[in-house]
Amino acid sequence: MSDRGYRRPRPLSPLREHLRDTFWFAPTMGFVCVFVLWLVATELDDALVRLLQREEAYDELGELIAFSQDAKTIVTTISSAMMTFIGVVFSISLVAVQMASGQLTPRVVRIFVRSRISKLTLTVFLATFLFSLLVLSSYESESDPRRVVSVPLVQSLLILVMLGLSLLLFVVYVSATLRLMQVGPVVDRIARDSLRVLGRMPRGPRGEDGPGPETARVMHEGRAGVLRDVNTARLVRAARRQDVVLRLIPRIGDFVVPGTPVLAVHGGAVPPPHRLRYTVSVSVERTLHQDLAFGLRQLADIALRALSTSVNDPTTAVQCLDRIVQFLAAVAHLPLGAVHHRDRDGRVRLVQDGPEWDDLVDLAFEEIRWCVAGSPQVSRRLMAGLDDLLLLVPEDRKKSLVRHRALLVQTVERTVPVTADRAFALLPDRQGIG
Repeated sequence: MSDRGYRRPRPLSPLREHLRDTFWFAPTMGFVCVFVLWLVATELDDALVRLLQREEAYDELGELIAFSQDAKTIVTTISSAMMTFIGVVFSISLVAVQMASGQLTPRVVRIFVRSRISKLTLTVFLATFLFSLLVLSSYESESDPRRVVSVPLVQSLLILVMLGLSLLLFVVYVSATLRLMQVGPVVDRIARDSLRVLGRMPRGPRGEDGPGPETARVMHEGRAGVLRDVNTARLVRAARRQDVVLRLIPRIGDFVVPGTPVLAVHGGAVPPPHRLRYTVSVSVERTLHQDLAFGLRQLADIALRALSTSVNDPTTAVQCLDRIVQFLAAVAHLPLGAVHHRDRDGRVRLVQDGPEWDDLVDLAFEEIRWCVAGSPQVSRRLMAGLDDLLLLVPEDRKKSLVRHRALLVQTVERTVPVTADRAFALLPDRQGIG
């Protein structure tokens, strides 16, 4: 296939994704911004006082002092109540997230951690609290317009604006948290994140010649964990400077331990260690940054939990199958497998293995198919999904779908003794039982 659609990786992409997986970065930046805003507002207040004193507008300045003293009561109330408010709100939120993770899958917690509205709400709440403390430190006991140095007028107005913003974000945040407890929005979010990953991934050509004979290997020296992503831009630069081709041995999502090979070198010596530093990121769990199959893994997990005897919620499994079929339809005509990352001259410098079409189909349907016995709603939806995909995919990708369809028929025939019930369970229906 051609190299159409290939985009060079962005150098800061892994760092950006790692920061999105943290909950401390946004509040920390909020603290910095609030402190800078307070310094600017203080300077404006001081300049306004000096201007009025030069103009001898003491009556106007006295009115501003009275207004700021009245606003001090509001600022004091905000300062004393905001931390209590933050604690109550986020305690309730954590309970909601815990309920969602128990009902669906523990991996939905990452949706809360990566949620922009969650981070923005926490940042604005904490920023409002910090700003109120800073404003309180700006008040003076002096009330004589001729001798006053600073009147926190602009600061008081800003804290009122931040209070209004906090209340608005609170309403939006509660709405977003409640949606996290619903199955439909959660599986929709997983599907959208998976399609976004698909759109970011370079689609390298398939069927190219191999990178040549292997000349060396690079062993993993960090901690054991899941390979969450690689800094492809940095690896391409290192391979280009060494004039070699690097090949990533484990797939994204594989568990690696120290001493196992992570990179194979083709055509020369290993690049210097400092050029390979921070190129491989290992963590305790998978992420969707570069992991094309992780979205399917989450959807399959939710469906399997719904089909367990302790939950017995086939409708949730049908909703997951809807999104699974949507994702597979999106990749039906895309080149999969190994991706060849190129340098600025168009030469292949990094080969990264990825899931093939058959791998994605097996991940999507294999475990769910094992659990459809006794649930005609799911078997009918699964049959309809396989039939729809058979109409969409090219001829060379139909084999795995035909295999799963035949195995589904065998499973139903083996577990459902009544002929009429078998016919009902195998009738394709996009709603399950619609």
